[in-house]
Amino acid sequence: MSGWSLAASPLLPWWAIAAFAVAALILIAFGAGRRARGLALRLLAVMALAAIAVNPSLVEEQRAPQHDVAAVIVDESQSMSIGQRRQYADAALKAVTDQLARLPNLDVRVVHAGAPDAASPLADDGTRLYTALSRAFADVPRQRIAGAILITDGEIHDMPPPARLASDAPLHVLLTGRPGEADRRLVVGNAPRFGLVGKTVQLSVRVEDLPTGKAQGEAQLTIRKDGGLPVIRAVPVGEDVTVPVAIDHGGPNVVELAVDAGPHELTLENNRAAFVINGVRDRLKVLLVSGEPNQDERTWRNILKSDPSVDLIHFTILRPPEKQDGTPIRELSLIAFPIRELFDVKLHQFDLIIFDRYRQRSVLPQAYLENIANYVRDGGALLVSAGPSFATPLSLYRTPLGAVLPAEPTGTVFEQGFVPRVTAIGRRDPVTEDLPGLPEQPSAVAPWGRWFRDIGAQAQRGVTVMTGYQDQPLLVLDRVGKGRVAQFLSDEMWLWTRGYEGGGPQAELLRRVVYWLMKEPDLAENDLRAKIDGNQLTVTRQSLEPDDSPVQVTLPDGRIAMLTLAPQHGGRSGATMAVSESGLYRASDGQRTALAAAGSLNPIEMSDVRTTDQKVTADVAATGGGIFWVGPGRVPDIREIEPGRSAAGHDWIGLRRNGDYVVTGVGETPLLPGALALILALGLLILAWRREGR
Repeated sequence: MSGWSLAASPLLPWWAIAAFAVAALILIAFGAGRRARGLALRLLAVMALAAIAVNPSLVEEQRAPQHDVAAVIVDESQSMSIGQRRQYADAALKAVTDQLARLPNLDVRVVHAGAPDAASPLADDGTRLYTALSRAFADVPRQRIAGAILITDGEIHDMPPPARLASDAPLHVLLTGRPGEADRRLVVGNAPRFGLVGKTVQLSVRVEDLPTGKAQGEAQLTIRKDGGLPVIRAVPVGEDVTVPVAIDHGGPNVVELAVDAGPHELTLENNRAAFVINGVRDRLKVLLVSGEPNQDERTWRNILKSDPSVDLIHFTILRPPEKQDGTPIRELSLIAFPIRELFDVKLHQFDLIIFDRYRQRSVLPQAYLENIANYVRDGGALLVSAGPSFATPLSLYRTPLGAVLPAEPTGTVFEQGFVPRVTAIGRRDPVTEDLPGLPEQPSAVAPWGRWFRDIGAQAQRGVTVMTGYQDQPLLVLDRVGKGRVAQFLSDEMWLWTRGYEGGGPQAELLRRVVYWLMKEPDLAENDLRAKIDGNQLTVTRQSLEPDDSPVQVTLPDGRIAMLTLAPQHGGRSGATMAVSESGLYRASDGQRTALAAAGSLNPIEMSDVRTTDQKVTADVAATGGGIFWVGPGRVPDIREIEPGRSAAGHDWIGLRRNGDYVVTGVGETPLLPGALALILALGLLILAWRREGR
């Protein structure tokens, strides 16, 4: 392929040639004013001299034609799996590529976009077709772009303002759904990320029947928290509704919402929503009642007061039992003991009640002790630190509280030195499994200081996690109704606080006991936990007894995977698996269920799944392209068009024929050889002189 053009190689600077031409024209004009002869010959001579100075030549270019480039972007996002959109897209892609293969001098780039990125599969970026289109043309000059074809449902989420091609080439869109689609969806307007434990947060939800979204009828909304029992309520369609959710524990609270199918449904994926509310404690309200002044009292008080999140109310009963005068107890109190206010009116405002070396006295009537027992059954927490009086008839066990205490005193008090030991089951319990200094060998003695008093008791219920003298129970944990109880059968923890014989982990032990009583999920002794870390799901089972049963994991798309957990430290066993899709993962071992959230629980891809042309209309119109609904046998013809021509018709779309090329060689032929041009100019001047001389 060759091309021709004119070129100039001036022998003089252009300004000199222009000055010569202007001067010559002025002289010729002067001669014309004097009506001199031979002016035409002089003009021709001047033109010949100017041509010699310009030195024109004919240039021949050897040109290599360049192929035009067209891009076909195929949407493979999650919404394309609805109905027959994927089949329509595959059929349209085959028809388009077959037609493009018949067009000469056209390179076709097919890009599949919208699927989760392998590097970050949990990112909630939506469908990014324009990003894929820009990358497809990144190395293509503007003058070679023939056009682009998007095969999609129109749900595109990376449209920059304004979104345009890198050139004025036409953009065409082939829509894979059906016009006028309708769908029901659940919209969560307000979902707080944090909530106070023991309080209720308010969610704002709305059920919409698209495309109208107007109020019409009712729908059944199902609410489930932490995989528990569902709560179903009727809500109006098209109106904002407030849903209360109780935050009953610290850490993640997973809330699932689901609405029943509407009259028209494309998918049930957007009929569900899930989110995580992190439970945080405002202040931990603790009531500490000391039956008499003792060394352990200061240990409890210092540890509880050192935590800024604890509000501690502490009462010490100062009247000794041997005091037998007639002075009323209320008159001996330094501060009036507000018995009714604490143990009746405001009892349920406390998160934890601690009795330290308390014995039966007339100070606290039996009815109030019964209130405390009921408080535990209703979900409260009780910790009893027993002193010598626990082995006497004045023991708290001989009161209504005995019904909720797991260890019954035998009436014996052992006052021999011993080092507290963690039991075999205690080594599997999160409260005591890896206390600082605990040896790995169960038979080894921990390097802790000795205690010298152990209250003899028999554990009737619960779990004995620590033992004292001659394997007597030392720390017993139990669940009673909805609440929890912990019993320390010694009052000599203060020896560890004082550092006697090296001390021990009293602060860590008491912290764990208190937070176990507060139902901290991480300290549950029998539990199944699931956590997402990066692109991995970790499932951990905490159990007091060895358990090798497999765990069933339900993926967000409903598929089932089985995990075999391997034993780990203490009572834990665990396993991991890779995750590649956003959503809620549900792990179950048949008895317990754990939930873990990966990525966005409510992806923007599924917020509105109706096929639409609204997002691309402006860009298609700006480039002269066309929008077509495709299906079986409905794919427009493709033809080449010249630049500036219409790029779409009733049943066809056009790609621009650019005719771009690359010059591979150049040949140059002078139009006026120097000698010939000089002879011609001199000849014209002689003729002009002869004509003027006549």
